[in-house]
Amino acid sequence: MDLKEKIFASFMTLEESREVNSNLHQIRNHAFNHFEQNGFPTKKLEAWKYTSLQSVLKNDFTVFPKNDNTIELKEVKAYFLHEIDTYKLVFVDGKFNSFLSQTTHEGIDVCLLSSVLTKPKYQLVLENYFHQIANKDESLTSLNTAFAQEGAYINIPKGKIADKPIEIIYFSTGNDASVLLQPRNLIVVGENAHVQIIERHQSLHGNPVMTNAVTEIFAQKRAIVDYYKIQNDSAQSTLIDNTYIAQKQESIASVHTFSFGGNITRNNLNFYHQGERIQSNLKGITILNNKQHVDHYTLVHHAQPNCESHQNYKGIFADQSTGVFNGKIYVEKEAQKTDAFQQNNNILLSDKASINAKPQLEIFADDVKCSHGCTIGQLDESAMFYMQQRGIPKNVAKGLLMYAFSNEVLDSVKIPELKQRITKIIAQKLGVNLGFEL
Repeated sequence: MDLKEKIFASFMTLEESREVNSNLHQIRNHAFNHFEQNGFPTKKLEAWKYTSLQSVLKNDFTVFPKNDNTIELKEVKAYFLHEIDTYKLVFVDGKFNSFLSQTTHEGIDVCLLSSVLTKPKYQLVLENYFHQIANKDESLTSLNTAFAQEGAYINIPKGKIADKPIEIIYFSTGNDASVLLQPRNLIVVGENAHVQIIERHQSLHGNPVMTNAVTEIFAQKRAIVDYYKIQNDSAQSTLIDNTYIAQKQESIASVHTFSFGGNITRNNLNFYHQGERIQSNLKGITILNNKQHVDHYTLVHHAQPNCESHQNYKGIFADQSTGVFNGKIYVEKEAQKTDAFQQNNNILLSDKASINAKPQLEIFADDVKCSHGCTIGQLDESAMFYMQQRGIPKNVAKGLLMYAFSNEVLDSVKIPELKQRITKIIAQKLGVNLGFEL
């Protein structure tokens, strides 16, 4: 039985074993029918031209992981931002772990998506938000929707400010020889509300794991959303991350993506403007080695006037690693006075490393300020020589130059403890001691 046949059988089992309301049943069936017709994306699709899942899909993935998913805090403490107090939503092999989590319903909701999908009191949330902005034509999003059972549900009501950051962490234990995980997150940030969220997917083993994640974020009027993705997984872990963000008038949404490890990582990041004077920030740092592959696919859909979007992605590629940046800015005819900027800068440290960059602008308005730029190069040899002449060892000079290269993105991280953590990961990836703390 190949993977697609196994998924079909598993979906039939899921539908028979769970009672859901008619609305959710209809959403799931429509999504699964779409996936069944289109299957997994291939390089024949323009959007997947530089990324192939063929080698990953050869694994005999388990669709429903085993229930024995107990882990102790000492095994995973290093993956938490333990320097500060945070709310935590922790999932182990797709199941919620209450022992490692800290949820709340006091003023804000930091809880489980399963409640939204099953409890009558959340019926309006289900109808108004679940699967409302996710791309219904994207096959892996459809697959996730068909199997959506668990994940994070975060609701920050009007005028509320989350008193501490929220961590969403998904662990894979390796109890199965290979596993397919499909977490689903739903985040609603009300008018004049503010939240900081950190998301991480982490394998605790060397077995193959494929995570097909979908997150929907709704930023209401004047809301502020700061979202941070940490991707530093094992060499056998593949992550497909689809994130969809709908912004209302005067809201500010920022997503930082730190891609440092894994087998294949594909980030689909989509912003939809639904009001005026909106600001969208998309920033990322990618540092890869060996044969790792990261593909950033971004879309900012400017549909209203007087809005801004700023994209800034930095990439450092060593050995035989591969990077992809495919960024698209789409400006509707009505979106006059749009200010959109897109920048992608890359450093290749090896003759066998590669980067495929495709910045795109589609503009139908005539009063806009839109620009994009892309650079691909190597470290500045003259700068290296200058630093070595002043007694700085070559590997330290190399690390400092690369840190300076990525610092423009790091500077915009608003959680100091997270900024320190990312800096340490960068130092480890570069194999140097930067010699300072932030």
